[in-house]
Amino acid sequence: MKRTLITLATGAALFASSFSASAADKLTLQLKWVTQAQFAGYYAALENGYYKDEGIDLSIKPGGPDIAPAQVLAGGGADVIVDWLPSALATREKGLPMVNIAQVYSKSGMMLTCLKSSGIKTSADFKGKTLGVWFFGNEYPFLSWMSKLGYPTTGGDEGVTVLKQGFNVDPIFQGQADCVSTMTYNEYGQIMDGGLTPEELVLFKYEDEGVATLEDGLYVLEKDLKDDKKVETYAKFLKASLKGWKWAADNPKEAAMIVLEYDDTGAQTESHQTRMMTEVAKLLGSGDDMGYLDPAAYERTVDILLGSESAPVITKKPVGAYSHVVYDKYKEL
Repeated sequence: MKRTLITLATGAALFASSFSASAADKLTLQLKWVTQAQFAGYYAALENGYYKDEGIDLSIKPGGPDIAPAQVLAGGGADVIVDWLPSALATREKGLPMVNIAQVYSKSGMMLTCLKSSGIKTSADFKGKTLGVWFFGNEYPFLSWMSKLGYPTTGGDEGVTVLKQGFNVDPIFQGQADCVSTMTYNEYGQIMDGGLTPEELVLFKYEDEGVATLEDGLYVLEKDLKDDKKVETYAKFLKASLKGWKWAADNPKEAAMIVLEYDDTGAQTESHQTRMMTEVAKLLGSGDDMGYLDPAAYERTVDILLGSESAPVITKKPVGAYSHVVYDKYKEL
């Protein structure tokens, strides 16, 4: 009798395990860029089992220079993507109804890093200079900034020459640009690694210049928010993700090591990823507000984008571009 009970119990456990596995909600997350500590919270949540705890079977797709997250979302290759708000709003205006469901980064990490030897001390010294700029949706805050300053981006003594910068900092070392685009948590460190010192540089943080726009947020298709089951699944995904981000912020070195485990390219280093995670932690929302899209910050981004007279990123105020329905559901869990 005892053996029968054990057999039945074992069978029940196996059935429960099988049911649990089959019942897990599959989700695919498309990152904005390659595997690095910029996305450490998601990898930490995956490695630490936080998604599994919420019944989420998550797959993470790294990004890259030839990958546009919005296109992956539109094509059904991902359920959730990481994107910057300017790019997302421009994409939405062009016809893809993507919606921000959570804002993980509450501050911008974007900077323009300039050689002091170029004579640049303030933004008034940009005239006649060559500035390296990332494109593929990353150029929007820069264009709004130049519009605010009244500088044409077509060159000349009264304007600036825009160098289409690759996703590296080579132009500042090769004499191709007086300034290059950098993130506080990534390319600025690469410049240091390349041999330049802070004393040789002048930094212009978008946050300090009043043109900072919201960066890494989570986006889904609008139609999915009409499905209560998907909203609940996204809320569980968000709960696990934010738990992962809080853990990563508290454990930067350990988080960096997890990122390295998931980096199939072998291009990342422990020191760079640890430094990146330390800087990324400064950009995250704090405490219980992490992940909440502040309407005031959203409106600030919209106003900055609409203020670009020469090359408007968006031509009208968006409607329905963000929703708190997933965040509110997450707070109920």
